[in-house]
Amino acid sequence: MRQILIIDDNPTQLQARAMVLRSAGFAVSTASTGEAALELLAKAQDDQQFGLVVTDHVMPGGSGAEFVRALRRNDPNLPVIVISGLAQAEDEYSGMEVTFLQKPCPPPVLVDQVRQRLQRV
Repeated sequence: MRQILIIDDNPTQLQARAMVLRSAGFAVSTASTGEAALELLAKAQDDQQFGLVVTDHVMPGGSGAEFVRALRRNDPNLPVIVISGLAQAEDEYSGMEVTFLQKPCPPPVLVDQVRQRLQRV
């Protein structure tokens, strides 16, 4: 089963999103930094491939946009959903092929967007 990787430095947000997606039947892994997420992605085995990344935009040590740029160097096709409370942040993802969602992002919207992105793969 392809996993969803959720990245957020806020433990409450991270666990809430993980719980929502697990409740919807998805396999989920989490990371609290972009750097940790890149390490998980690099170490993923064939039986634990990631099918989608859900990341926060504002994180210490590097923004979601910096993470996506690094990710795209290794995997230009992995679907990414970015969640941010800053509407203007969407411009930072121009040309990176991401789905941008604004906070607050209700659980049904997140689940629906995850399903849609996974179906496109």
